[in-house]
Amino acid sequence: MAVQNDILESYYPSGLSNSTQSSQSHLFLSLHHPVRQNAGLMRKLFLPSAGALYVYRPSKRRRVLNRTVGKLEREGLSGYEYVIAHLYDKYRRNFTISTIGQTGQTLSGFLAFLQEAGISDLETINRKDIADYIDHEQERGLKINSVRNHVQTVYAFLHYLVDNEVLPLDVIYKRIRIKLPEVLPRAIPTEDLRQLLAVITSVRNRALILLLLHTGMRIGELLQVKLTDIILPERKILLFIGEKNLHGRVVYYNQEAEEALEKWLTTRNVASKYLFYGYKSREFSYVSAWMIMKKATQQAGLEQKGYTLHSLRHTFATNMLNAGLRLEVLQKLLGHLNIDITLRYAKIADGTREEAYFKAMAVIEKGENHEYDRVNPELQAVFEEKELFGTDS
Repeated sequence: MAVQNDILESYYPSGLSNSTQSSQSHLFLSLHHPVRQNAGLMRKLFLPSAGALYVYRPSKRRRVLNRTVGKLEREGLSGYEYVIAHLYDKYRRNFTISTIGQTGQTLSGFLAFLQEAGISDLETINRKDIADYIDHEQERGLKINSVRNHVQTVYAFLHYLVDNEVLPLDVIYKRIRIKLPEVLPRAIPTEDLRQLLAVITSVRNRALILLLLHTGMRIGELLQVKLTDIILPERKILLFIGEKNLHGRVVYYNQEAEEALEKWLTTRNVASKYLFYGYKSREFSYVSAWMIMKKATQQAGLEQKGYTLHSLRHTFATNMLNAGLRLEVLQKLLGHLNIDITLRYAKIADGTREEAYFKAMAVIEKGENHEYDRVNPELQAVFEEKELFGTDS
């Protein structure tokens, strides 16, 4: 395969081509190094006052990149150089750790599929090859969401190659789109919610669950909340960077969540900067939060209903919408860029729809001036509040 040197030199530096092995080669002295034979010199070198010892400590993102690159190099599949160049491009553009790792894993599988299909040159890929790859992923028994995610990752890679003139534009023209089944949001009914909250007695766990339920935050966002992000007098939490859309927003919590939060604040370790923390005040993991919800559903006898932490977000959206909150305000509170996503999260009850219709029709039939009612001034204040980040980072 003809390699485009300008791409690989720009995004796959030659000095880092063996990054997994070479990145730590200078961290330690060889056992036979002359300095190791002089114990006095060793002690002097490692004294804090020496100040000349440099220890390279790559960031977590960099370590994930190095491991992914190293795996691709060891596999040596045809076209792996382009995948590595693509990963370095994502790294420089500050993509998340999970995105870099998942991209490498998915594209490794894509290259393996191409090799098995007898395609040794990426420049010869066509639309039929992509369709065959989709069939292959479905036949593996993957869930349709996983197949769709894999296809999106592959298309992003192909788009990168098109942008760098490795592939022609017609490769990504008229993409193959996978239709997902319509899935209704899994909001928790009131009775089940009472049973769930009744079994949560831990001060920390109750605060965590109630904040998720009454703010609509994603669990990843809540676990990143610091004490300095909470404005207690106003029952407000500032989310500086949203987990998915990289937009800041403000969320609010009710009195029930406030009481649970205040109890947790009086018992938690004040040394931790995070509201919720794990072992030795480190970040609280998603798995630990997931276990809290799983244990609670088991104790409440609701395990078979499949409720998750994300169900609390669906429940918040549904309850707020059925209580009369305007859809565009709910969109802001949930941090959705597209209002269609908000509609999928919240299920409007039949009673709510009926009540809203007759209320609006009564205004129209009376011939009243209802321009003022088009935007609720109290709720509109949510929009006017200063956003922490108004544009993409």
